Amino acid sequence: MTQQARVRRIRPEVPLGTDPASIRIRVEAMEKLLERSISLPGMKSGVGLDAIIGLVPVVGDIVAAGLGLYLVWEARNLGLSKLQLTRMAANVGFDTLVGAVPIAGDLFDFLFRSNSRNLRIIRRHLDKHHPETGIIEG
Repeated sequence: MTQQARVRRIRPEVPLGTDPASIRIRVEAMEKLLERSISLPGMKSGVGLDAIIGLVPVVGDIVAAGLGLYLVWEARNLGLSKLQLTRMAANVGFDTLVGAVPIAGDLFDFLFRSNSRNLRIIRRHLDKHHPETGIIEG
């Protein structure tokens, strides 16, 4: 088995297109990575990279903010309104500011999931303006 085949088996291909369906898949994958990619015993929902790297003082919060702003950038590419983009940026900013507080900020990162909030904003836009991108589950 080639290296590329092994990587595809571990990580399914994420589409690189600029169409709304590809963007939906990318932002959902990024939100899952940042907010609930690691399951911990005793927790109903998982913990993501955002909370983990937020444990590293200053640098971790800056990196987490940058990753969160990726969702805002994708939302801008989808044509969300300035109000929606401002709300999304405010979610990331609030998460970053409070997350920068030692100890209390780290606990806050486990509770306030700015990327999940931003994904809801993007999904509402996609469901209204691009309903064909919806994924039927079950």
